[in-house]
Amino acid sequence: MKADELRGRTNEELESELQVLKENLFNQRFRSILGQQEDTTHIGKLRKDIARVKTVLRARTQQSETEE
Repeated sequence: MKADELRGRTNEELESELQVLKENLFNQRFRSILGQQEDTTHIGKLRKDIARVKTVLRARTQQSETEE
């Protein structure tokens, strides 16, 4: 997932995507503890995607604050 793709979405879509990513991260961590995880890099990828979504949302809130 790239930041350009995220910027094209609405805030509601980003919030729902953030929720899905957090749930996936929880599940992957749980699998990791149980030893069922095959791809060890997936947790890092999910964390980076979450950070990207949060960054886009934060930039939008800062932009709206400066416009007021």
